[in-house]
Amino acid sequence: MQNLLRDLRSIVEHERTVYGTLLPLNAPETTAPAPDETSRPRSEESGSSTPDLSSPESETQASTEPSSRNASGKTDPADETADASDSAPTTSTPSSSDSSPEDAPSDPMPNKDLFGNRTRPPEEDPTLPPRERINALIPDDASYRDAETLGEVEDYLANNVLIPIDEDRENPVFGVGDPEADLVIIGEAPGQNEDKEGEPFVGRAGKLLDKILDAINFQREEVYITNILKSRPPRNRNPKSGEVDAHLPILYKQLALIRPEIILAVGKVAGNTLLDRSSSLSTLRDKEHDFYGIPLMVTYHPAALLRNSQWKRPTWEDVKLLRTRYDELVDED
Repeated sequence: MQNLLRDLRSIVEHERTVYGTLLPLNAPETTAPAPDETSRPRSEESGSSTPDLSSPESETQASTEPSSRNASGKTDPADETADASDSAPTTSTPSSSDSSPEDAPSDPMPNKDLFGNRTRPPEEDPTLPPRERINALIPDDASYRDAETLGEVEDYLANNVLIPIDEDRENPVFGVGDPEADLVIIGEAPGQNEDKEGEPFVGRAGKLLDKILDAINFQREEVYITNILKSRPPRNRNPKSGEVDAHLPILYKQLALIRPEIILAVGKVAGNTLLDRSSSLSTLRDKEHDFYGIPLMVTYHPAALLRNSQWKRPTWEDVKLLRTRYDELVDED
């Protein structure tokens, strides 16, 4: 036995001279951390100078350094978020034997087709024709959604009260012109003369619109003219959002049935409503917009030209551009 112990001691002494001091035989077993759990300084992860808190020395340093604060003296929310995520308890993922498919939470079906491609709502799908995209904007419960003629939609408007101003109107103002027109002109809302006659743009502004159309070789009967609202707001005020929401689907149905090649919105309210914006008229005009696959242009309302003659020149430039674009679109067909 003594010889065996002597041999072991000589082996240990030899190993110490080669590899250095060995751990005692009774030392507790330690396990090296896995590579993905090894702590790294925060600077390597996010560029922050936050010290590594995995060692006692860094704990001392962290206790003596001020915490990161913003200009107001409060702790930066981004730091708080990082700290919270770092200190969050780790939860183990249950194995397949712990849960069954019935127990697993059911995720909503992804908005994808059979090939795994994300599908868009119809109105946002540029591969669909404009009529389908616009018709998709009409509420499913609208009784006129499946109407096949403008007359059916006009009858619905005449026989239903959708908003309070519908009760006070003398006549609904649906629209006039060619039901298959390539150009649709859309204004804001009917005025007193329009409410009396049941036809859009029949007062002084209407006569000026006729002159503008004639100047670019259009007759009133060749186009279709309508408004966002089909009833006159009191004292010709701007439409309220609830009024627009109630009447706008009717306009969508008109456009889906007419299938115009191009749209002209007259006035800031009409332009912003159709494009779902809140821009100035100078921002909207002098360019072509896309309205669910239909080119749309915006210019001044004829009523504004009656009050400000200096806007007639830019309006003339707008409608000349409209006529040029119209001819291009019609010639393509």
